[in-house]
Amino acid sequence: MSAKQFDVVVIGGGPGGYIAAIRAAQLGFNVACVDEWKNDKGGPAPGGTCTNVGCIPSKALLQSSEHFDHANHHFADHGISADNVKIDIAKMLGRKDQVVKQNNDGILYLFKKNKVSFFHGRGSFVAAKDGGYELKAGDETLQAKHVILATGSNARALPGATFDEENILSNDGALRIGAVPKKLGVIGSGVIGLEMGSVWRRLGSEVTVLEGLPTFLGAVDESVAKEAAKLFKKQGLKIELGVKIGEVKSGKKGVAVAYTDAKGEAQTLEVDKLIISIGRVPNTIGLNAEAVGLKLDERGAIIVDDDCKTSLPNVWAVGDVVRGPMLAHKAEEEGVAVAERIAGQHGHVNFNTIPWVIYTSPEIAWVGRTEQQLKADGVAYKAGQFPFLANGRARALGDTNGFVKFLADAKTDEILGVHIIGPFASELISEAVVAMEFKASAEDIARICHAHPSLSEATKEAALAVDKRTLNF
Repeated sequence: MSAKQFDVVVIGGGPGGYIAAIRAAQLGFNVACVDEWKNDKGGPAPGGTCTNVGCIPSKALLQSSEHFDHANHHFADHGISADNVKIDIAKMLGRKDQVVKQNNDGILYLFKKNKVSFFHGRGSFVAAKDGGYELKAGDETLQAKHVILATGSNARALPGATFDEENILSNDGALRIGAVPKKLGVIGSGVIGLEMGSVWRRLGSEVTVLEGLPTFLGAVDESVAKEAAKLFKKQGLKIELGVKIGEVKSGKKGVAVAYTDAKGEAQTLEVDKLIISIGRVPNTIGLNAEAVGLKLDERGAIIVDDDCKTSLPNVWAVGDVVRGPMLAHKAEEEGVAVAERIAGQHGHVNFNTIPWVIYTSPEIAWVGRTEQQLKADGVAYKAGQFPFLANGRARALGDTNGFVKFLADAKTDEILGVHIIGPFASELISEAVVAMEFKASAEDIARICHAHPSLSEATKEAALAVDKRTLNF
């Protein structure tokens, strides 16, 4: 049977892959996308880790657990009585699954709308052939002039502690815990660990986070990390830094983690469930890269240049499977850029203005450089900070923790970084991203009219603080 011919074949239907396929189709190419993710009925579930076991389901659970926490601890402040509040975990998980399905179905609809051919199954190389590439897409054979690889990443396992998704959990198992564990352990204080730890703490778990590094949230601005550590501790999240993990034993009664604490003393943590959140590794399993000589680095990532070109002609790679931050929105931007480069356009991705978000409570979001990075680079800067405690909308919300912080060049006033910890930080950071993309100064933000009362006024006030002229603090 002859191979089906396409201008562009995308392997992987996550944020980088499906967006690349849609943009390529918009540009007039004949496009196919291959993705093997299955739902619980064996049907297609495009969207990758993000949609199926990452960003989307975790936010659904965070929302549910936040409602539960508010009902138990904050409704009374509003004069609302809610006695004997209960949580139906099965229903909560069912809602999460429905949110995931809506996103899966939405992607399939977008493929149809944009005339992208979808193939459900594993995509892999067969050989370089006829000036392009022969590929397997499940049981189908495809021929492509261009190939975009967007195969994502997998959870990094801890040596000696294999994921069984029952007691020792990756992000996948952490999203499917069927009952609130009395004691929950988390190894790694990264984004996934903190978000999942927050979910189950709100629902009643005693949560302990073990982190190997001596500092908490080392990639975050130090003042934000310090504030986060204080607030998480106040909430009841126990975080131990500078630990060295030893033997991990899983049994019928749960998991025992032997570790050495920061003082060098031997300790044992006994928990019902253990989430391992120590990072992710690029996924090239089953791609058959060796068949065409595709070059990988020592981590297993696909080697690409600044334009996402691989070592092979007309083969591109984007997202978690290449260098750079493992963020869904970074993958999307690369996917669009590659599709446009194939069309002879000049795709654009600015790594300096990629926002980061941790969806804990309070949320943490930032863009650009941290204060410690500026100091290390010898950059002369000015800093301005404004607390949500002095923001009228935050007071009305009853959520006044945290602050907005601006860092600007000492001479030019160009914004070099913005760091937020507080309510809706994930939404507020977008103004800073736009401002930095246009190389705005702190004064530009300070002189723009912001709606009152709004949380965004804290952004304006932090910009004013750079010049030591806040109006409300």
